[in-house]
Amino acid sequence: PGSSTNVMVNYVLAKAGIKPSEVSFVGVGAANGAVAAMRSGQIDAISNLDPVITLLQRSGDLKIISDTRIVSEAEKVFGGPMPAACLYAPEPFVRANPGTVQALTNAIVRADRWIHSAGPGDVIKVVPESYLLGDRAIYIDGFLAAQKALSPDGMFPTAGAQTAYRALASVDPKIAAAKLDLDAVYTNEFVKNAHARKRG
Repeated sequence: PGSSTNVMVNYVLAKAGIKPSEVSFVGVGAANGAVAAMRSGQIDAISNLDPVITLLQRSGDLKIISDTRIVSEAEKVFGGPMPAACLYAPEPFVRANPGTVQALTNAIVRADRWIHSAGPGDVIKVVPESYLLGDRAIYIDGFLAAQKALSPDGMFPTAGAQTAYRALASVDPKIAAAKLDLDAVYTNEFVKNAHARKRG
């Protein structure tokens, strides 16, 4: 409860007219605990990440009904591009530490470029063993399933803020009541600088 996967489930439930209070949520993590919970019948459905989803799918322990690793599926669920993992910080920190923010952004842009040119073997070489859940092939399949959903350039999509706001507002009354300038809640300035640095 409270995780990004939980927020996504709440959004999907809200679209179907179901309140989160009408469903029981169980936190199972994103590793072997999640696999064990599904296999033991502790949970009836799961919203999780790879390699957990790929492992459970391959073993026949679950059937995927909505796969947000696929861009077109995610856009169908959320009604537009939905930013997920990103760099975020309070605006005063960004203003006071532009060098730190730029260095972090440079690293993310570089990683985005690498992940789109990397093959499965390249990825396996750098991923900690504990992430593999004991099966390299499962991890590779999960990577290949999600690779196209990862940003190729680090840019935050223009419509992404609206999509995220709409999803969060549907499950959080405080966000729904807030008057936000969505153009002010994100910036691509540091990403553009990272690309200019690469060209220069």
